[in-house]
Amino acid sequence: MNAWAKGIITIFLCLSFLFLAVFGVQCVYGYLFPVKFETEIEQACAESGVERAVVFSLINVESHFDENASSSKGAVGLMQIMPSTAQEVAISLGIKDFDLQEPEQNIRIGTAYLAKLLKRFEDLKVALASYNAGPSNVSAWLKDERYSDDGKTLKDIPFAETKNYIEKFEKNYRYYSKKM
Repeated sequence: MNAWAKGIITIFLCLSFLFLAVFGVQCVYGYLFPVKFETEIEQACAESGVERAVVFSLINVESHFDENASSSKGAVGLMQIMPSTAQEVAISLGIKDFDLQEPEQNIRIGTAYLAKLLKRFEDLKVALASYNAGPSNVSAWLKDERYSDDGKTLKDIPFAETKNYIEKFEKNYRYYSKKM
């Protein structure tokens, strides 16, 4: 093989690696941080006042955008809402019949519920802990000096699952807040 052919092969290999480096990373980020149901999320956020990046992050952590997701505890859909919680929120929204596996309804109800928690707890981390572990657990933690210094924020979370949940959310939020 002559020098010219080796040069062409080298250029081809370099361009191939460059292509993979650029587009391969985008493919990985596209898988790790999907952007789906934009219209439904935009509408729910406009109605509830919740930031879009928060909802994208929450859905990614809860279900990785799988509208058919369900948990062993009974949570359903994209935002993994418990049916009893959904019923309460649906009434406040004036919704009589709903299907939590239907993306628009799940996102609307889940976002409204998160907005309710944000209004109650006034801190995103605390509201998210409440979304995951339940408002009664979080209220108890806020009263306990081991977990809260001021009764409004959490310095520690006693449930490993909830602590991990918040960490996953924060990683997602860092990504989505730059992209939204």
